[in-house]
Amino acid sequence: MSTTETGHVTGTKDKDYNILWFTEACLDNALRLETFIQDAEREGDNELAEFFKKAQTDSRKGAEQGKRLLASRLSG
Repeated sequence: MSTTETGHVTGTKDKDYNILWFTEACLDNALRLETFIQDAEREGDNELAEFFKKAQTDSRKGAEQGKRLLASRLSG
């Protein structure tokens, strides 16, 4: 018996779980970065705020890609 979960216990294959995890991590990161942006703006550090805004945009993009990929795989 393998000690690695491959969907037998959860009913979700690792590859599908990995997409779910990635999407959730991107969404969580976008939320966390909002706090970082506010902190930088409060301190008047526009360079840092812009850096975090770009990272937040990238996280949102990753989340959207993950959602689309997961939807296409679950509907097919």
